[in-house]
Amino acid sequence: MRRKDRQMDEAFALSVIDKSEFGVLGICKDSVYTMPLSIVRDGKTLYFHSAPEGRKIEMLADGSEVSVSFISRVNVPSVLTREEILQKIEAKKFAEIGSKVFTTEFESAHVEGKVFQVKDEGEMVKALMLIAKKYTPELADLAEEFIKNSLPRTKVYKILIDEIKGKRKKFDEFGEEMKFGRMK
Repeated sequence: MRRKDRQMDEAFALSVIDKSEFGVLGICKDSVYTMPLSIVRDGKTLYFHSAPEGRKIEMLADGSEVSVSFISRVNVPSVLTREEILQKIEAKKFAEIGSKVFTTEFESAHVEGKVFQVKDEGEMVKALMLIAKKYTPELADLAEEFIKNSLPRTKVYKILIDEIKGKRKKFDEFGEEMKFGRMK
């Protein structure tokens, strides 16, 4: 990671995964292929589901290396007022404007690991229930029968996390960037 000052710990990265609406899976076989997926985490394992055929399925071989990127929060900060920006332009302090105005605050996680198709029916149901609880929590109690009925036409994959990194850019209430894992 180039910006070590923005690196966060593993617990932070795992929380980003849990908060993210989706993750972007990257596969490299004969070509590079990426796609956004609804992903859920159970410990150091990520799960996603798929239709039984398609380009993604053709590219996913058990044990192949994949990466997944997650972003849980993006915000354009309002650290400086319009008047302060104009004053900095007049004083030719452009770096101060770029680093505090024309930027984004974010939280991200990046995972590298190996992917495997889940073939055990119990683990498939567990993974799909976790997905239902994350994305449709108000209906999760109705999901199990639907899930069991859909198993013949659903593939489930798991990614065993080998490496995880978290990164964040955030400003405090005084307009100073919170670096080196500073939380407050």
